[in-house]
Amino acid sequence: MFDAGDLGAFLPLQQSAAYAAAVAACGARVRWLEGGVLAVERGRLRLVSRGTGLDRAGVRRLARWPGVTLVTPEDGVAGFGLVPLVTPMHHAVWALGPDLRAGMARNWRGHLRQAERAGLRVRRGDAATLEALIRREAVQRAERRYRALPEGFTRALPSGALRLWDWRQAGAVQAAMCFVVHETSASYHLSWGSDAARSAGVHQLMLTRAAEALWAEGVRWLDLGSVDSDRAPGLARFKLGTGAQLRRLGATCLVLP
Repeated sequence: MFDAGDLGAFLPLQQSAAYAAAVAACGARVRWLEGGVLAVERGRLRLVSRGTGLDRAGVRRLARWPGVTLVTPEDGVAGFGLVPLVTPMHHAVWALGPDLRAGMARNWRGHLRQAERAGLRVRRGDAATLEALIRREAVQRAERRYRALPEGFTRALPSGALRLWDWRQAGAVQAAMCFVVHETSASYHLSWGSDAARSAGVHQLMLTRAAEALWAEGVRWLDLGSVDSDRAPGLARFKLGTGAQLRRLGATCLVLP
């Protein structure tokens, strides 16, 4: 778990009350286990995603029930009783602060300045922004053939946890982002941009304004999501260009009781 003194400890979305509420609304059972670990249960399958502060013994205790347990620890855990099924993923986690630009890559900062000089303005979004973003991102996902959480999950997230931003031309949404706040951490949840938005460099500007606003309200960590430099090198450069740290998660394991 990240912990940088006054920044506080990083909390993954999958171990938050907001995630628990959305998953429960989608029909799964949620259970808070020993140590405050959130488990999601469907039938005889128990899933623990990004459990923090777990050692091998702690992971194995999660499997003490009459079913199959799959665990993805936030930190790497291995040993007897843990059968790796999926290799570890990497996430970009951005430590926010009063001077976000200091850690940005030169090219990333240059695109941001270009958007600012062009006079682009992004704004806080609303319910209409969310609906437009869900529709547009679904089309984008189908075109690019990547996976994401279902639309029902996004709509089930507590509205008070969402932070929405958009950029419009002639009143129409041309780019949007959705973030989920969970304690002093937040997660980059959905984003979409038209060709016009990409050409104008709106995403650098929007992400920076969102991060500044999150910092101002007390958020100290922003999880920008998974990084795959082989399948999506452009997206990986965009996320890491902020100055975010590359965080290696544990492998997804079948846990023997």
